[in-house]
Amino acid sequence: MSAVHKNAGQLPLAENLENIPALMSAYYTDFPNPSVPAQRVAFGTSGHRGTSLACSFNEEHIYAITQAVCDYRKEQGTDGPLFLGGDTHALSEAAFRSALEVLVANDVHVRIAYNGACTATPAISHAILSWNARRTNGLADGIVITPSHNPPRDGGFKYNPPHGGPAETSATGYIEKKANEYLENGNKGVRLTHLRAALTSSLVQEYDFVAHYVNDLAHVLNMQAIAASGLSLAVDPLGGASLPLWEPIADTYKINLTILNRAVDPTFRFVPRDRDGTVRMDCSSPYAMKKLLDESGRFDLAFACDPDADRHGIVTRQGLMNPNQYLSAAAWYLFRTRDRWPAERGLGKTLVTSAMLDRIGQDLRRPVVEVPVGFKWFVPYLLNGRCGFGCEESAGASFLAFDGAPWSTDKDGPLMCLLAAEMMAVEKASPAELYASLEKRLGAPVYQRLDAPADDHVRARLLNLTAEDVGLKSLGGSPVTEILTRAPGNDAPIGGVKVVSRDGWFAVRPSGTEAICKVYAESFRDEEHLRAIQKDAVGFLDKLLTGRE
Repeated sequence: MSAVHKNAGQLPLAENLENIPALMSAYYTDFPNPSVPAQRVAFGTSGHRGTSLACSFNEEHIYAITQAVCDYRKEQGTDGPLFLGGDTHALSEAAFRSALEVLVANDVHVRIAYNGACTATPAISHAILSWNARRTNGLADGIVITPSHNPPRDGGFKYNPPHGGPAETSATGYIEKKANEYLENGNKGVRLTHLRAALTSSLVQEYDFVAHYVNDLAHVLNMQAIAASGLSLAVDPLGGASLPLWEPIADTYKINLTILNRAVDPTFRFVPRDRDGTVRMDCSSPYAMKKLLDESGRFDLAFACDPDADRHGIVTRQGLMNPNQYLSAAAWYLFRTRDRWPAERGLGKTLVTSAMLDRIGQDLRRPVVEVPVGFKWFVPYLLNGRCGFGCEESAGASFLAFDGAPWSTDKDGPLMCLLAAEMMAVEKASPAELYASLEKRLGAPVYQRLDAPADDHVRARLLNLTAEDVGLKSLGGSPVTEILTRAPGNDAPIGGVKVVSRDGWFAVRPSGTEAICKVYAESFRDEEHLRAIQKDAVGFLDKLLTGRE
């Protein structure tokens, strides 16, 4: 793992802040060259991302992508309203306006937040599901404009179909292909109307995302228990789209909640630098969460969300919880308290999320559904009830309502933050204490992710591996019990490999944007055994790199 930057955990200096005027000027005045791969539209696991300064997220991209979304909606027969929202990144506001110009020109009925307010990702997902459950006038879908926790210079654009969650590969493949065709043709064929005309169009209506989300929380969380507990709670929205939610939540349910930071600033100058010295609004990073950690001792429980509110960070008196540990405690709690969930309702996890969840599933006699990386894989299972809870190691999760109905099919940061409060209210112990008790019974794993260099040859080899190609017989000194190139939960390709033994595992996936591989490893023995597993993983990668057998 790379060394910690000397300024990690410190607020950025004025001269290190993002130049927002330059960022915005580039969005409107720089034009992408579709013959340059880095300047084309590329949908990864979370939509298209880039920055205007590198000609990877500019107005022409948004025009092309939004027109492609309109084409896709028409092909699919999606004729209900489109819920449009974005977070507080600077480019999100610009992209919101550009997208609206295209949507209205294509006669799409659009629902936007009051006064152009930022909108949390889970509130959009919940709005889509709520509308479609009523089926009053066509199926709804949505666009979420966010690069998640990425630095201030970045922009992101994600399409959520009528199922409410991140679009599946068939949809993103269509949208990506069509958008690039528009770019290659100078965006001829993209329909546009002026922003002022769009904003005054009868096609555009304001929607109270906050009220609908907040008022429905009692269907999915025991808000009465939280209020009755008197717990002293605190939240830092990190300058993001969860900010409009917290005061209505506190007022509606009479909970003792302090909002520590109400500032919104596209430079995110109030967020301490991450491990590498970059301003990154990662609520699972102890460096980015340094300010909240410094204040958390005054409260029973504190939490934070990233800018689009799809991730959570949980701080107890024991400190910031590792996401894998909190997700494990949350799964254990949920399946013991949601007594209206049928016994066959399973626990969903991605392949790189802690195997502690497998042990919890076995302990509770619940099926464990393991899928590739990306929350989109949980969408059908949250809709059909195969999974009551879906989670991934990067601090993203959602779960069903008390009656088993889907709440959100996208990651929901505020939901997971408030669940921590419910856990503490009901169990009379913090989520960290609950996890510690699980470790005593089920084992204490040691988990770490590394980045390893990988050229195009290695990345291509990983994408096309079969279990027979791997050849490992032992892992960290223990016999290999399983080699996976497809997810056991849905038989989908994982885009890499996972090697498992009785007391540990590693998984390797190529990055979609960088010349690296992500190497995940976990041991249920100790740090020394983890290092042995990582050595085997790096050795495996070295063989791919050199071509040795």
